Amino acid sequence: MAVLLPGLTCLTPQINACAVGKPPLMKHKYFLSGDFIIAGILSQFYMISDPVRFRKHPSEELVDELIYFMARWTYLASMQLLSTRGRFIPNYKCDAKDRAISVIAGPNSHIYPYMANALNVYKMPQLIYGSSPTIDDKIQTVFFHRFFPNGDQQIVGILHLLLHLKWTWIGLISQPDESEKRFIQDAITLYSQEGICFAFVEELAKETFSNNVLSVLTDFHKTYMIIMKSIANVIILYCENQSTIFFRMLPYIEQFVGTSIERTDKVWIMPAQMEFTSLGLQRTMDMHAFNGVISFIVSSKEISGFNKFLQMRNPTSETEDHLMSVFWEQAFECSFPKDKLGEDAGMLCTGEEKLEKLPKSVYDTSMSGQSYCIYNAVYGVAHALQAMLSLKSKHRARPEVGKETLLTQKAWQLHHYLRTISFNNTAGQKISFNENGDLETGFDVINWVIFPNETFVKVKVGKFDPTASPDKLFTISAQDITWPAMFNQVQPLSVCNDNCYSGTRKRKIEGKPFCCYDCIPCAKGKISNQMDAVDCFQCSEEHYPNKAQNLCILKTTTFLSYSEPLGITLATASLFFSFITTLVLGIFIKEQDTPIVKANNRNLTYILLIALLLSFLCSLLFIGRPDQMKCLLQQSAFGIIFSIALSCILGKTTIVVIAFMATKPGSKMRKWVGNRLAKSIIVSCSIAQFTICIVWLAISPPFPDLDTHSMAEEIVLECNEGSAIMFYLVLGFMGFLASISFTVAFLARRLPDSFNEAKFITFSMLVFCSVWISFVPTYLSTKGKYMVAVEIFSILASAAGLLGCIFFPKCYIIIFRPDLNTKGQLIKK
Repeated sequence: MAVLLPGLTCLTPQINACAVGKPPLMKHKYFLSGDFIIAGILSQFYMISDPVRFRKHPSEELVDELIYFMARWTYLASMQLLSTRGRFIPNYKCDAKDRAISVIAGPNSHIYPYMANALNVYKMPQLIYGSSPTIDDKIQTVFFHRFFPNGDQQIVGILHLLLHLKWTWIGLISQPDESEKRFIQDAITLYSQEGICFAFVEELAKETFSNNVLSVLTDFHKTYMIIMKSIANVIILYCENQSTIFFRMLPYIEQFVGTSIERTDKVWIMPAQMEFTSLGLQRTMDMHAFNGVISFIVSSKEISGFNKFLQMRNPTSETEDHLMSVFWEQAFECSFPKDKLGEDAGMLCTGEEKLEKLPKSVYDTSMSGQSYCIYNAVYGVAHALQAMLSLKSKHRARPEVGKETLLTQKAWQLHHYLRTISFNNTAGQKISFNENGDLETGFDVINWVIFPNETFVKVKVGKFDPTASPDKLFTISAQDITWPAMFNQVQPLSVCNDNCYSGTRKRKIEGKPFCCYDCIPCAKGKISNQMDAVDCFQCSEEHYPNKAQNLCILKTTTFLSYSEPLGITLATASLFFSFITTLVLGIFIKEQDTPIVKANNRNLTYILLIALLLSFLCSLLFIGRPDQMKCLLQQSAFGIIFSIALSCILGKTTIVVIAFMATKPGSKMRKWVGNRLAKSIIVSCSIAQFTICIVWLAISPPFPDLDTHSMAEEIVLECNEGSAIMFYLVLGFMGFLASISFTVAFLARRLPDSFNEAKFITFSMLVFCSVWISFVPTYLSTKGKYMVAVEIFSILASAAGLLGCIFFPKCYIIIFRPDLNTKGQLIKK
């Protein structure tokens, strides 16, 4: 088996061992387990140049180092894998024992097409430990086995992180390749559905492998300007390892391009395929650009004995590994004795230097997530081989056929076993794949903490586990996160604008993403009780909004009661006028034989006074808690009693008119003179109103009701009229009687009579009509219990007008001017 990485010429291993080919200038870690050398390649690709040996300009050095990320070198390595060891003759391999049966490749996605062009022809298993390639050909996908979690899981994991920390306005920086474009398409759609917007989406300048590095830095500076000018405090860097080279230059980018801009700290979110990488020229550079970084790494466990094994590594023990000495020279800034070295060779390497003594910015001795994937991939091949060889050995037709020949002829069958393996690695973690071929593991959420001495630690603050239950899918301890210095250890906000507080709602700003909005107060009668409410809502009928319009308060129940000043006043007025009416009735009964009482038809007078007395008393039905009986009696009693009173007035006025018309010689009106006509008028009008009320009570009677809409803060107990039409029909009939009475009285006002009652009736009906005409608009514009008060006031005012205008002059004569209450005075005119 071989490990393929950018710029790597792979070695072919013995069947009983996994020799790992190593790219130049890359850090490697080895762990011995049985017959297999398990390789954990730390994905922090450290590249430094010896300033004494090379003496190159930084830009030239950058080109030299970046060249190892060129995918075309992988194509060369793939062809060498198919050649005889030590001789580059593609498709010719005479050393069967060194035949490679699988390749572990990564970490960049864009190298896979080059590798696949050569290796897919031979159906060679290709194990991926980094970004997954975008492959449209389903047939080609069978040759790839991902020992790195599905990228879609990482999209969801980052989404959960943003939602948990309430970051809705973010930036996105990606690389110009297919896998990143797929991420952008999927992420923008999914994140927008969850209420997250992108302040900007930018692609990094494509890496160049020419000496014109300044143009790359200039393009990077443009992206840097966009980042710094944006109000988004959270930036997703969906890139790969080599991009960290550029982002480590953030504090110095202005020195390269000669412009300046005010720097602000940002919270960087890095995916698992983006791990720490640096160049030699960055050895002394400030690392604080990475302070507070939140990164995802493949969930891993500590490998027992790994650090001890690292302590034993040195170039002298790795005689066949010439790249170890290259790494050693650059990491420790020393040189091994060589024939071509001159006098200025600088410090010599002893080989006894210790890796753990190196700064973490140069070499991190902990195993990274990508290294852990390589570790699992090697074990995966070992278990797949064991399963395949165990099964084949049972069915071999010829015992003399060895494992070497079997692997040479049947190595393509390893694909089936790689897809179905399930094992526990030496760290105790279960490694298996689902039906889609995806590794069943999740991501750890890591927080980078950079110290003033340029050392750093990666603190695990959370976890995203796709196999867990929904409530444990994503966990994070935000209080354990160290934020960039500018935020003073307070969780930063990343929103397009300030939140809309309760009592307001969001209104979209035309021409901007939906995350940008204005905050406007809720409409009257509505509330919002949460931040960034999309819309306000009505309180229930039993509640009303407070002044801040962020809380519903329970309404108080109210009605016109005898215990409040308004109810007491109206009840007192009703009783007072009832007493006056009773007093007047008593006076008329006592003086029933006097001319003034006889002259105005005392029977009708008694009926009118009784009707007025009942009118005053019926107003008491409108005060107090409404119940079924009160509601049935209120309007019907009021309508019938007032109709009787008006019919009495109409009868009195009609008799006066007919009496004077009958005095003319030959008048035919004499037959109508008498009480019979008056009684007919009273009975017919009363029966008509009574009939209307009966029909009203039959088809849609009034009933006790709760008025929850009229008053904002109160629920009013009231009597619902049931049928508004019948209510206004009752009032209309009363108005009809009042208008006829007024008309007749007005025409008879100038008749010659010392006690001309028509004149007083005219004034009384004028008052009556004025009260009830003004009642209708006032009643309709009033709310709650005050509607009841308006109706009571109208009843009292109209009845008092009739009582005062008709009976006050007569009582005045009876009590204070008895000399005018004589028959002579009556006949005088």
